[in-house]
Amino acid sequence: MIITIVVAALALIGGLTAHWVLRRRLEETETPSLTIRDFVLPLQTLTVFVLAFVLVTASTSNGKADEAARKEAGVVDHIFEVADYAPASQRQRLQGDVVCYARAVRAYEWPAMADGRGAQQPSTWTTDFRAALKQMGTEASAFNMLVSADKERSEARQTRIAESTPAIPSAVYWLTLAALAFLVVALALCLPRKNVLLVTGGLIVLTALLTTVLLVIRDVERPFSGAIQISPTAINGVTGDITDDYTTAYGNGRLPCTDKGVKKND
Repeated sequence: MIITIVVAALALIGGLTAHWVLRRRLEETETPSLTIRDFVLPLQTLTVFVLAFVLVTASTSNGKADEAARKEAGVVDHIFEVADYAPASQRQRLQGDVVCYARAVRAYEWPAMADGRGAQQPSTWTTDFRAALKQMGTEASAFNMLVSADKERSEARQTRIAESTPAIPSAVYWLTLAALAFLVVALALCLPRKNVLLVTGGLIVLTALLTTVLLVIRDVERPFSGAIQISPTAINGVTGDITDDYTTAYGNGRLPCTDKGVKKND
């Protein structure tokens, strides 16, 4: 970073010094001077390039978060089904942990991700799930499948939480906003004297469009908050399905948690 700043600064100083030294010769040869219009095109290119880069980065992060949320829901459903092959002494506990984990994710971790963080409540059930696996022992036929599936669930959850934080550093966002502001000012300074109303209207529309793109980027880079957010549709569907399956197998009121995934008092 330091090298880049030094090189750019030296280039600017060198150019200005050369211009001052050769100014008289340049005037004698009638070399055309730069105007504001000469800076508009490269500024336009830079602004559009930065906007495109930031938009792609934010969209990629949003897509990863959505994929992780869907994958986690699918794995949770798979774990519940595989737990059917666990020994009877651990089966109900394992499946109860899975249902309560899904409820805790929906009730606590989803709202927490709006602030770019996870929640502790789901971890209560993953800890108990692993404890039940240890009691089950490696000799059980479903042990390896459950361990593998739980690993996939953990990875999907970590990805989901990681992608809940803004993908674009604040410095990049403010740089993009500054470039947009300078572009609008430069274009306004280049407005013609004729047909000024028509061109001014075009500038207003362009400013509105670029501003909208920047606002969309700001919203998309926060996948679990804002107007464009990932809804918990997948985990909601799975929670309902496995809750019904658990109730059918073990009866009403047998879950070790509340509707929000909070552990019941024994």
